[in-house]
Amino acid sequence: MIGLIFLFALIHSGGAALRSRAESYIGARAWRVIFAAASIPSALLLIIYFITHRYDGVRLWNVQGLPGIIPIIWIFTAISFLFLYPATYNILEIPAVFKPQVRLYASGIIRISRHPQAVGQVLWCLTHQLWIGTSFTLITSLGLIAHHLFAIWHGDRRLSRKFGQEFEDLKTKTSVFPFLAIFDGRQKLVIEEFLRPSQLGILLAVFGFWWAHRFIPLASASFLSSFLEDLLG
Repeated sequence: MIGLIFLFALIHSGGAALRSRAESYIGARAWRVIFAAASIPSALLLIIYFITHRYDGVRLWNVQGLPGIIPIIWIFTAISFLFLYPATYNILEIPAVFKPQVRLYASGIIRISRHPQAVGQVLWCLTHQLWIGTSFTLITSLGLIAHHLFAIWHGDRRLSRKFGQEFEDLKTKTSVFPFLAIFDGRQKLVIEEFLRPSQLGILLAVFGFWWAHRFIPLASASFLSSFLEDLLG
């Protein structure tokens, strides 16, 4: 599992580091396609392997029978997805239908955290670790959180190089830790900025995952078995 996380981190963060140079040679659209073709399968394999082996190792605790635990898990999972996928605001850039661009955002979820994906990943790891409670899931969570802590440093470094003082100004007005910049007065929460179709789409996707959760483990095990059979011949 650590190997798969390292592979994904190498592809994802390495691809981000190479973006400016690669785009100068082959263009933004071509690089986006190459990046997606490498990162999406690695992420998919990581997710499927986790789902298939999530109960491996030592069971550290079991809270699945506690009253009210299921709504708690799903509420915080839904919140994690709202942080994880702000890129859905420019979803057509992912398949390069629109020309991909690096932008600075200072509104919406960025007011809460400058690195919403990291916050979402930590929330996702905490909720799934609480629900599953195994040593395998703990190792997975620690690996994913470590990658996103690196991505915070790496992302700030890349944006500082690209935007210079403009990013430094944004950095002073925002925080990595959620709501900190709002609590200390550097930011204010503007509810209207969150009333976007993409946020509704994420919530609908969460409900879709909730409905499909009973089928996901079986589908993941079948996919992983077929993949290994093809790989090993």
